[in-house]
Amino acid sequence: MTNKHKNQHEKIETNIGLFIFFTVIAISIGGLVEITPLFFQKALTTPVDNLRPYTALEMEGRDIYIRDGCHVCHSQMIRPFRAETERYGHYSVAGEHVWEHPFLWGSKRTGPDLARVGGRYSDDWHIAHLIDPRSVVPESNMPSFKWLSENILDGELTKKKLETFNWLTRNRSHKDEQGNAIPLYSKEELDGAKAAVKGKTEMDALVAYLQSLGHALK
Repeated sequence: MTNKHKNQHEKIETNIGLFIFFTVIAISIGGLVEITPLFFQKALTTPVDNLRPYTALEMEGRDIYIRDGCHVCHSQMIRPFRAETERYGHYSVAGEHVWEHPFLWGSKRTGPDLARVGGRYSDDWHIAHLIDPRSVVPESNMPSFKWLSENILDGELTKKKLETFNWLTRNRSHKDEQGNAIPLYSKEELDGAKAAVKGKTEMDALVAYLQSLGHALK
């Protein structure tokens, strides 16, 4: 290395401001190179064939799932390993989650993965499990969520939630024969959202959401 190059390196390495600046530039370029192509890969941006939007009740259940921290102890991402696919089912694929905002993959499993829990148990089982987990799973350390049966939904914000998902997924929605995007939720679905959930309990909503998980790829 020439003295000229050595002096240039020393200027950067001994100047904390310059060093941070060029470090940020290097990381940004590397991040763009790795992340940008993902936005254009069809497998990562196209919904799988059987994927459908959440119903109004399922959407409310999803919010309850997030509010009560279910995603902290339960993941929704099955890795492509034999030990996981034999226990939970087909491994998770990106096309199942293109309409998820935020995604609920999780990173910790205090409880089992729920990516394919839909249809595995009856509604009554889920209700019993949420009210008294140890009544159906003796070794469970999950707390009771019995108040969900007492809380009644009014549906005041349900339409806005569906409208928000229409906006968030405007570039990843269904396509008609001409390739034009179709909103996730039609005007009729938006207008009927409040009536679809009003009077239902939070328990009804959460169970509906759990039963919807994994429907697109069994």
